[in-house]
Amino acid sequence: MDLQTIKQRFNIVGNSPELNRAIDVARQVAPTDLSVLITGESGVGKEVFSQIIHQYSSRKHGTYIAVNCGAIPEGTIDSELFGHEKGSFTGAQEMRKGYFEAANNGTVFLDEVAELPLATQVRLLRVLESGEFLKVGSSKAQKTNVRVVAATNVNLLQSIQTGQFREDLYYRLNTVPIHIPPLRERRDDIYLLFRKFAIDFADRFRMPAVMLSEEAQRTLENYYWPGNVRQLKNVAEQLSVLEKSRRISADTLAHYLPEQAVVNLPTLYRSKTPDTNFASERDILYKILFDLRQDMNELKRVVHGMVDGPISSTPDVTVVSAIDNKPASYNSHFPPNVTEETEELTDEETNETLVIHEKATELIRKALERYHGKRKLAAKELGISERTLYRRIKEYGLEEIE
Repeated sequence: MDLQTIKQRFNIVGNSPELNRAIDVARQVAPTDLSVLITGESGVGKEVFSQIIHQYSSRKHGTYIAVNCGAIPEGTIDSELFGHEKGSFTGAQEMRKGYFEAANNGTVFLDEVAELPLATQVRLLRVLESGEFLKVGSSKAQKTNVRVVAATNVNLLQSIQTGQFREDLYYRLNTVPIHIPPLRERRDDIYLLFRKFAIDFADRFRMPAVMLSEEAQRTLENYYWPGNVRQLKNVAEQLSVLEKSRRISADTLAHYLPEQAVVNLPTLYRSKTPDTNFASERDILYKILFDLRQDMNELKRVVHGMVDGPISSTPDVTVVSAIDNKPASYNSHFPPNVTEETEELTDEETNETLVIHEKATELIRKALERYHGKRKLAAKELGISERTLYRRIKEYGLEEIE
């Protein structure tokens, strides 16, 4: 059985190396009885890989049961997985088989395994180690021959550190790991998947398949796809049903993509605090320019001091950076005639300085007003030290805001 045969049988579309590697690992581990842990974000198609493992194993004629651990209430999950005896709890009017008993000689797929309560994790660990389990309300151990394939979109190592997942269970489940890459790491597969979904929905709804313009195709490929393949399929279905035109433009496509992740582009600036006072990108850009301008002025003074200033045996002068306020010592001093006030500037440089000065004043005023004159909080939001802010307040005449 080659990769292409598996892809055709299970309707897997894509040729990315990471995807092919995941399929290859599933194919190799299928004939064994080893436990498998499938990891990947929500919507990448983890259950398909559990079906590959089951169908290419010696258990393919046995029962296959898929269990969504996150969808079962904590109070009933032990009963669902391991069964219960009659009268073991209120409402237990008869004995019931659990999934592990019903799937004997088959496969149980535990999706969202990180959602299992700690007490249930102990029971599952016993099944993996000895093949034994206890029904709820019973003291008699029963045997089962079940292969367990688990899946999660959670970082289980972090869950172990926070005490939400048992470390011994993790290593029992993670005998063979399979990682499914998110859709944004399979850029070349995105349009192929969209075309497949569009054709499938066209056949189902008996209408022509939707087509994307070149710009729309680029938009599709640059989108972040937080919902992965599931989200892409939903978008293709909505376009097929709701749009009268069969040719989809980039503007039309954008209406079906949440704005939070329209394109996968780097962030220019990110505040340390989520609740920022900079209402527009223009304010942010002016802040960056302001910081760069201040840093350049400091650098000019340092260079003039080192080149033109007389070297003396006086103690080193400490210079404070305008960005990180880290002191740096120089065995020289600034000549009194080299300052920002006495530099000869061109008209263009003067206008630039005035604009940046106005914007810097506006930013500082906003921050001070926001925190009612508390310099420490204002300085933290502006990304400068409190001492630098105090100096700017004096320089720009903003004492009345305090």
